[in-house]
Amino acid sequence: MSEAALMDNAFWPVVLMVAGALVTYFWRALGVALSGRIDAGSPLFEWVACVAYAMLAGLIARMIVLPNGPLAETAAADRIAAAVIALAIFFLARRNIGLGVAAGAGALVLMTLGRSWLL
Repeated sequence: MSEAALMDNAFWPVVLMVAGALVTYFWRALGVALSGRIDAGSPLFEWVACVAYAMLAGLIARMIVLPNGPLAETAAADRIAAAVIALAIFFLARRNIGLGVAAGAGALVLMTLGRSWLL
């Protein structure tokens, strides 16, 4: 392969990465510019928040009931117990999302490891 062709092939990934960054930062800047005009208490914003929470709840339920990938290899009882533990810690820790997620993930890992060591 010639040096010109090698340089040409190395050039396009950089151009695509820069273009992707510019597009991303343009939309972020537009969001920052418009965020001061958004009324968080408006009915439209509340509807958007409700839809977002409903989608998140649906995705979490799907991960528990119909898991995909490596999560499918875990026992359903372990997934359900980890979700219950995560929810309990979330509310006990004054709605701290980080602690709830960490507790649920840690519980699932410990239960899965414990089950594999016992069998």
